[in-house]
Amino acid sequence: MLSGTDVAIIGAGPYGLSIAAHLRAGNVDHRVIGSPMHFWRAHMPFGMQLKSEGFASNLYDQKRELPLKRFCEERRIAYADLGIPVHLETFTAYGRDFQKRFVPEAEDKRVEFLERSPAGFQLHLDDGTSFTARRAIVAVGVDHFRSVPAQLAHLPAEFGSHSSEHNSLDRFVGRDITVIGAGSSAIDLAVLLSEKGANVRLVARTNSIKVHGKMQLPRPLWDRISQPMSGIGPGWKHIILSDAPTLVHLLPSSMRLMAVKRILGPAGGWFMKERLAHVPLLLGYRLRRAECSDSRVHLEMVANDGTQRRLQTEHVIAATGFSPDLHRLPFLSDEIRLRLRAIENTPVLSSYFESSVRGLYFVGAISANSFGPVMRFAVGAKFTARQISKHVALTSRVRTAMRLLSASLPDVSAQ
Repeated sequence: MLSGTDVAIIGAGPYGLSIAAHLRAGNVDHRVIGSPMHFWRAHMPFGMQLKSEGFASNLYDQKRELPLKRFCEERRIAYADLGIPVHLETFTAYGRDFQKRFVPEAEDKRVEFLERSPAGFQLHLDDGTSFTARRAIVAVGVDHFRSVPAQLAHLPAEFGSHSSEHNSLDRFVGRDITVIGAGSSAIDLAVLLSEKGANVRLVARTNSIKVHGKMQLPRPLWDRISQPMSGIGPGWKHIILSDAPTLVHLLPSSMRLMAVKRILGPAGGWFMKERLAHVPLLLGYRLRRAECSDSRVHLEMVANDGTQRRLQTEHVIAATGFSPDLHRLPFLSDEIRLRLRAIENTPVLSSYFESSVRGLYFVGAISANSFGPVMRFAVGAKFTARQISKHVALTSRVRTAMRLLSASLPDVSAQ
């Protein structure tokens, strides 16, 4: 007989761990399946710094006992709410420590298949075991959603890759590398490769690369009034998007989708501005074709004015971000896919992150079209964990009360 639990959490990144910490505090029976902080440990380049400020780079337990600030104080790591970039290694170590303290039950396994069952859902794991859960929360992050331009998708691994495939950059020392993209991952990767000793250039179809400016600290009073700080940046607009996802959820879908596409677009962290000055930039070029020959990748590009350019390089890295898409989640059964209502290939979610498949929830970047761009950042886990745990705990209490009430009623069929 299969073992069962109330809630299964698929994924152990900032969202999955924050939700699990809240459920554990609420004594809700659950299992967490996933390697803790795996994406951050295995798919981000060593030496990277987070674009989010220190106060917005937390994981969230119910009583806020372990914010990043406290972790850094305990380890004597330099920290400030504003102005000191958070290093990737610090963030991953913090996430692992959070997991050990608040989610010790996390199982370093992978869900191979999720399907409906009479009990709710059945999960099949990569170790050959299975279990049932009344509810399932998909918190897989973005690794399934790598976006690679069609012109590069056919390249063998020796010649082309996605930025998330590289945590160590040692293999590129002394080699000629071309990075495609205009966002923070492209900027970070190009700078880190250059500093490692690679001959690197950054190619982007935009005419300029945006890098945030460094704010004046301490912030002047007028700046704090006119541009209050939120978890996703300064400004009243960002305050609403960051602190009021429920309000964003109530907006017409067209407005939400526009906000997700246009607000918080590609940009590098302020700390990359001087370092990026040492990287050659080819701006305003669209990639037309990429072919391999003579141990090189031959790139054909066209400028906005129609000018063509050819370039040879040893390896091309697509730092072109991620595109959340339900079709890219390989573990979902066909039945579940067919029953999911979607908008732009992402699930339509209730105010509690529940999809049209009852008991199935989606969180993180794939929920941004329902709750706004804050869900693309770690700070979005605060609202998510609180909202889901409150809903799950309430429905669990109702179910228990109904079961007890049913057991206490006389069996009229026997009379």
